[in-house]
Amino acid sequence: MILFLQISIWPYLKETFRKFSYPVSLAGGVLLFTIFSWYCGIAGVPVYLALLPFGALCARAVAAGRYSWKDYKEQWPWIAVFMVFFLFMLEVRFVNPSISYAEKFMDHAFLASIIRTPVIPPLDPWFLGGTLDVYYYLGYWIFGTLALVTGVPSNIAFNLALPTVLGLSAVMMFALAHLLTKRFRWLPLLTFLVVNPSFVYQVLQGKSLGSVLWDSTRTIPNTINEYPIFSFLWGDVHPHVIGIFNQVFLIFLLVYAWDRWTSASAREKWIIAGLCAVSLGAMPLINTWDVLVYAPVTILFGLIIWYRSTCSSMGRVDDCSISAWIRRIITSSRSFLSGAFRTPLPGPASLPGRFISLHWGFLVLVPILSVLFYLPFYFQMNTAGVQGVGIVHTPTAPFDFLLVHGLFLLIFVLYLAKDIRKRPYLLLISVPFALAGYAAAAIAVIPLVYLIARRKMTPAELLAVLGLTIIILCEFFYLKDNMGETYYRMNTLFKFYIGAWLLMGASSFSMLAQMTGTRLPEGWISRKKSAIIAVTAVLVLLSVPILVPLDSPYRGATLDGLAYLKTAHPGDAEAVAYLRALPGTVGIVEAEGGDYTYYSRISSSTGHQAVIGMPFHEYMWRTDTTGWYGERINDIRAMYEEPLQTRTLMEKYNASLIYVGDSERERYVVRVSESGLPVLYDHGGVQIYLRE
Repeated sequence: MILFLQISIWPYLKETFRKFSYPVSLAGGVLLFTIFSWYCGIAGVPVYLALLPFGALCARAVAAGRYSWKDYKEQWPWIAVFMVFFLFMLEVRFVNPSISYAEKFMDHAFLASIIRTPVIPPLDPWFLGGTLDVYYYLGYWIFGTLALVTGVPSNIAFNLALPTVLGLSAVMMFALAHLLTKRFRWLPLLTFLVVNPSFVYQVLQGKSLGSVLWDSTRTIPNTINEYPIFSFLWGDVHPHVIGIFNQVFLIFLLVYAWDRWTSASAREKWIIAGLCAVSLGAMPLINTWDVLVYAPVTILFGLIIWYRSTCSSMGRVDDCSISAWIRRIITSSRSFLSGAFRTPLPGPASLPGRFISLHWGFLVLVPILSVLFYLPFYFQMNTAGVQGVGIVHTPTAPFDFLLVHGLFLLIFVLYLAKDIRKRPYLLLISVPFALAGYAAAAIAVIPLVYLIARRKMTPAELLAVLGLTIIILCEFFYLKDNMGETYYRMNTLFKFYIGAWLLMGASSFSMLAQMTGTRLPEGWISRKKSAIIAVTAVLVLLSVPILVPLDSPYRGATLDGLAYLKTAHPGDAEAVAYLRALPGTVGIVEAEGGDYTYYSRISSSTGHQAVIGMPFHEYMWRTDTTGWYGERINDIRAMYEEPLQTRTLMEKYNASLIYVGDSERERYVVRVSESGLPVLYDHGGVQIYLRE
């Protein structure tokens, strides 16, 4: 299905993206299908209708003879990169498939709910009567709707999601590498495979693989500092992981716009700006934290494009120093403010082309379109969100900081070695940060200052500046949430560090490729040997998931994420299969047992709505202004233990079924059989009662 979406739009992107049209149409096809199907969900029509535009485009391209086997054969590098990373992650999920721990219960619950009832906003499986307008859900919608139109059940779609994310991320990173470096373009792909220095430090301490992986992401006390390979191996189909492919996609589009905007036609500019808007606009819906990084980044690139367009019109595009950029931005701003609105408006026929061709077209259009494309989301959104910005009172220890970011910082310093030797006095800029108690920030400021001081800044250097800026700002500020005083920085570092890793990974490995390329002449290794090395590397990569066991609770050889129930909880397995076969969405009652436990397993496994699932998650999203938190928990207990109230309370929440299994008997003194409700299902130690 993904290849069909890609093939459908590929011919229409060739003129704009040239050799990059194939990878762009891979990620772009998924995002365009997502927004089309999302509007189908809003309109309440079948999401299958979202395939119609792609079918029409494909048929039109076939009729026009726009497909050729020769063109397709030339795309093999992109196909190879996508498939290698897709298969690597597919193997990881094949041997560790279970939906049995961490956020997997939540991720599958949302995915199954969307597949069961594809409406916008999606139904919240853990809050009967509520919807997911309190949470960013578009990542689950992506894979839920892909599962719907392909007939793949949720328990298997769950284990196809991360392979798809990694495959799309890798192919877009490979495309980005072509813009950032001329040789060794495979090196930036290491962004998704390398571990942080803390991992090595944990290994040297003699810890087991499972402990090493986990502890390396908890290096900075009371925070989470995940990196991509950990996130993918851990296996949560969670927003911060799903959003990785869209982040890399937008980074590529922005760098491509930097390079191509001034020479692009009006049509090409509309396509570039439109895809940027689709990508940026999706971020609040996939993982809202991402847009806090990439909205300013997009505006910055818009300013750069504005500046370069202005320079081009004056014949001085090669002067790209930061100081010159600032001067000309000010000059262009004055010219814009003094004369832009006095320019006569063009006629209707030429208005779109004239507008996009203005120097500030990208800067204005992308933010506006990114909001307009997803405008219904903002009218539906009903969440408290962050509660302000706070000042960090416990900066990161320098050693911990280096254990997280040290690899990238080392590459930056090596890249800037000549600059440091030439102007050592710039090192003094880090002193005030250190004296103020922000030693970690002082370390990161060093490469940042030297990069900014360069007369001309390449795209790779700008990405490095952006990544360094993120980790420096995280030393001074955090976004307030309801995680408490101890974990006040947890979400800020957790979510922002993913973006910083991608930016610094792409830039540092491109710099490493550049440094390596200057030391190794062309032809230093024969084609035959390089091919052997490449094949060997791929075989090793694809062997790792099979040969290296992870600490998964239930190892298997399947893509069925619920297969473990058959051996671990056979009674629940049969009942889950029965409930999954029921049409539509049914309100159910099941035991409440806190977060990250097995107690929410029925709503998670089926997508049906429970009175309450993992309650603290719901509390974080909804707060508790009406007292629902304690009320729902107490009412569930009463439904099981006080048979005279069972029917009345089920009617209160519009619940049709009440589930009695081992978990309910462990949690409550179950007396549902005395309530007078008829038994709908009775097998394997599980009874399901029906409120008629």
